[in-house]
Amino acid sequence: MKTVQRRLTAVFITAIALSGVSMAAAQTTTDVEFLYDNDHTVGYLACSDILETGFIPDADCARVMASQPEPSVVEVPLDLQTLNSYSYWRVVTEGEASVFEVPDGNVLRTIEPGFNFVIATDINSNPGWIGVQGGGWMRESDIQYVPASYFAGVQVLNALEQPFGWVMFDLYPASVPGGQQDVDTQRLMRKYDRFNVFASIEDTAGVTWYMIGENEWVEQRWVAVAKPIERPENVTGRWIAVDLYEQTLIAYENDTPVYATLVATGLPQTDTPPGLYEVWARLPRDPMSGAAGSPRSYALQDVPWVMYFNDGISLHGTYWHEGFGYRRSRGCVNLSISDARYLYDWVGANPVNEEGVPETYVYVYSSGIYGQFGISQG
Repeated sequence: MKTVQRRLTAVFITAIALSGVSMAAAQTTTDVEFLYDNDHTVGYLACSDILETGFIPDADCARVMASQPEPSVVEVPLDLQTLNSYSYWRVVTEGEASVFEVPDGNVLRTIEPGFNFVIATDINSNPGWIGVQGGGWMRESDIQYVPASYFAGVQVLNALEQPFGWVMFDLYPASVPGGQQDVDTQRLMRKYDRFNVFASIEDTAGVTWYMIGENEWVEQRWVAVAKPIERPENVTGRWIAVDLYEQTLIAYENDTPVYATLVATGLPQTDTPPGLYEVWARLPRDPMSGAAGSPRSYALQDVPWVMYFNDGISLHGTYWHEGFGYRRSRGCVNLSISDARYLYDWVGANPVNEEGVPETYVYVYSSGIYGQFGISQG
């Protein structure tokens, strides 16, 4: 992102927050002027002179920050039906794990070493034993309970004209751009807390810093920011955009962003390929496995809310990690269970194709170079 302190290179527009939406957070109509660069909102016009003022907000900038303390969003409902109905356990024993017909009985089947999860069906009947989906029992010492993430994305109430983001880990903002985390800011931010972006600049190393409050700055590598993009040609209705750089997902109704969240896409050897795709299958549950016989083998029972869009690559719910906002998958777009459920239901409003699948486009792209400056936690 270019440095945006120069008004001559920016386009100014007045954005009026949506009103009349049936949510309390959207009832107030506010006139706010934003600063644009390369068609992206990068801050507020009132705070665009932050360099000239020595990083000290002037009266107009301070007024804007006071009037916009939180992003104009509403968190989507948790999928409590799934979260409360399923109990997810990782296989942790070394070597093969055995599934027994009955506790201490005959071996029914084995699970080869790898990244494997089972779903518990009975955790109370036999102490030291867990009944698992598909039939049979496993020693409790061979598996470990993993709580699923309760993270959820947000409905966007102002078409993303107000820039906002999430922090990726617990942190204190720095007091100046280019600085270290500063406890004196007295603002401890927890993982996935949201913030508004009031200004953005680049330091001497080319790293972007965001001003999120008075004397409060966060580095781009500490956060993920929701950035809108133009609708691809011939795409209509409800569609989904995945930003590999920011590790965010934005859902659109034609040209309007209506929902945003964090994702986890493919690692370097199993990248999520950029491109424009169409969802070709949609399943409420689907087991996933691969790389059998290799150290990278995996088997995951009943992955929830799956939408395949590029051969075997899909959008799906994720119960095995809490690392949204960073790349970590085998190529799929990992979502929290609640986000996957929300999107699965949301695309249902699109017309269906001959196979009965809602006609939904998924646009995978990158707004920057991921890992260009390494990974930093301040």
